[in-house]
Amino acid sequence: MTNAELAILGLIVEQPRHGYQIEQVIEERGMRNWTEIGFSSIYYLLKKLEKSGCVAARTEEVQGKARRIYHPTPTGIQVYRQEVLAALSTPQSGNPSIYIGLSGLPMLSSAEAIGALKQYHNTLKSRMDEMLTTRKRQEPLPYFVSGMFDHTASVVEAEMAWLDGFIQKLEEMAMEKIDFKKELKYLYQPSTKKVEQVDVPEMNFIMIDGHGDPNTAQEYRDAMEALYGLAYTLKFKSKLELEKDYTVPPLEGLWWAEDMNAFLNADKDQWDWTMMIMAPEWIMPEMIEAAKEELKAKKNPAALEKLYVQKFHEGPAAQITHIGPYSAEGPNIQKVHDFIAEQGFVRSGKHHEIYISNPQRTAPEKLRTVIRQPMRRE
Repeated sequence: MTNAELAILGLIVEQPRHGYQIEQVIEERGMRNWTEIGFSSIYYLLKKLEKSGCVAARTEEVQGKARRIYHPTPTGIQVYRQEVLAALSTPQSGNPSIYIGLSGLPMLSSAEAIGALKQYHNTLKSRMDEMLTTRKRQEPLPYFVSGMFDHTASVVEAEMAWLDGFIQKLEEMAMEKIDFKKELKYLYQPSTKKVEQVDVPEMNFIMIDGHGDPNTAQEYRDAMEALYGLAYTLKFKSKLELEKDYTVPPLEGLWWAEDMNAFLNADKDQWDWTMMIMAPEWIMPEMIEAAKEELKAKKNPAALEKLYVQKFHEGPAAQITHIGPYSAEGPNIQKVHDFIAEQGFVRSGKHHEIYISNPQRTAPEKLRTVIRQPMRRE
């Protein structure tokens, strides 16, 4: 796959786009400085990627116009990850593949990126040693041949010095506390004034299901004790064992009722719910099981065995930030529903709320809650 194809595929893996959006991003990021992509070649490359099974196109309405939106396929994502790792780990003379690798860093974990760049560094060191051995074997050399060796050595030394600094930076970043409300601002900080459309990616969640009034039900209190207990146990295990610290993400809730009139009329005793907290992608199943055992040994919360971990993918959704008490959410919920209808979608999935504020520490009139509703084309 050429660098131009990889660059286009990377933009689509980043988020689904149509051809003109791809051209705009290429211009904004100055990508033509390191890969050859002409405006007319974008659609040619998209056809090649579609034919190879790396992307799939769907006709969608964008600002009143029908557009062919290109989405990455599972094959395309896997190919892109492999190519990014190869580009980061294998130096190529006269080929700016390192830039392809750097542009794809968000697709990799810190450990993967650092490991690949260290491999790149080691390969350069081996090449330098081979070059010096060759030079010594051929001396004395004409001045212009010495100049070629000197130039090559200077370039390699400079790249190795840059790699040392960048790898150190990545290692320091890996130790910084990650705040997902900032890292995923588009998911956790939508507008307070207008409804926004968002494409929610697949993420891992610790979940627990229940029934009843969240203000009075013992089942809900037990669920919160177990959910937060496991979330914080995982946070400290991640910091100690993986050297990756993060702020525990906000509590989220999916709400519904068998009889939706009970939900609409605030008959909370009849409500069903799934409460959940996002688990970072680097938290593996075996760490979750170990954390459960630790929590069981220390506190053994009543609802511990009801917790489960599941991938959750909402996809297209409409959302807004509500400021105020939970009981006053009605007008903003209606705004979200109206927006969905106006955009030619229908509601799908469960009513979703994300509790940005801690109700124990925040006055009711200042509570911030993300109201989200998944949607699909009618």
